[in-house]
Amino acid sequence: MLPLLSAAQKNKKRSMQLDSLFQSYFAENEPGGSVLLVKNGKVIYKNAFGLEDMKTKKPITEQTIFNLGSISKTFVAYGILKLASENKLSLTDDIYKYFPDFKNKNIAKQIKIYHLLTHTSGLPDSRKIDEEFDFYLTAKDEENFVPLKQTEKLEFEPGSKYHYSNPAFNGLALIIEKVSGIKWQDYIAKEIFQPAGMKHSTITDGPHPEKNVAHAYYQNKDGEFEELDYGEEPTFAAAGNGGVWSSVTELWKYEQAIQKNLFLSNEWITKSRVVYPLAEWKDTIPSKLGLSWFITQVAGERTIEHTGSQGGFIADYCWIPNQKIFYVLLCNIPKPILQIRTKLFDLIKKENWLDKK
Repeated sequence: MLPLLSAAQKNKKRSMQLDSLFQSYFAENEPGGSVLLVKNGKVIYKNAFGLEDMKTKKPITEQTIFNLGSISKTFVAYGILKLASENKLSLTDDIYKYFPDFKNKNIAKQIKIYHLLTHTSGLPDSRKIDEEFDFYLTAKDEENFVPLKQTEKLEFEPGSKYHYSNPAFNGLALIIEKVSGIKWQDYIAKEIFQPAGMKHSTITDGPHPEKNVAHAYYQNKDGEFEELDYGEEPTFAAAGNGGVWSSVTELWKYEQAIQKNLFLSNEWITKSRVVYPLAEWKDTIPSKLGLSWFITQVAGERTIEHTGSQGGFIADYCWIPNQKIFYVLLCNIPKPILQIRTKLFDLIKKENWLDKK
């Protein structure tokens, strides 16, 4: 019979297994990533791999600030829900109320705020990004939403189908500004970052942030690493859909703030993390959208998650409520994050970590 391992030996074995998994995807002197894994409120694994800046060779740590890509949408959504909880807006408000300059008034009156939150508005993404590449390198939320105001025909009846929409969240960010009377970046910092204790997180505002953050890269056909973030990637300045910057450490603070209702009541948090009821739904594929979390499954367990990808940044954020597992991976170079997630949870299941409450 093999001798039983002590708790310290088990922890060491687990760390070695996880190190091996993540090291298979990251190299020491290249752009990389930072990872955090939590079980029952306790960090059971954290590590960082590679460099946050290829020029300075500064290494990535658990404190490195990355762009979150579309995980940013959850912050915008909570900004909207915060205002709704204070009766300053309603999720059933039509967007004509906030954008009376829509070319087609009837279209704007069909679309509700909850349609924008659930990617079911039917608004086509009419931005001409390829043709106006230089313009979209610096275009902010307003400029990215303006083309949608010219819509003459919807892709489908609002609420009936799902079509992921980045500019919808540029519009939601603008609604936060119209209702709160302040820049939406400042509103999120005050109403979410501060209660959560996210002291180092920030939000894109033009070229901001220009320092104290990771740079993102891609590897060209010659094997060289080229920077791909603000100034190189069009729509990067359109912050409502992907402008939040944070670290794995501060995202764990964000998740705890969500669970502890530090910035929004349990009623509204719960509403955000279940599939939102859409009476107009007509697709054969069931909706999996909350406000604006994706409700999926990982290792057979109900999972609340969102991924993010922008420029050379890519990110994965998962909360498994029944197992009280939180996982986040932030990278400054494109990596197969869903493949990594699958391998991680295959390992977790194999080692019976899921079963230990």
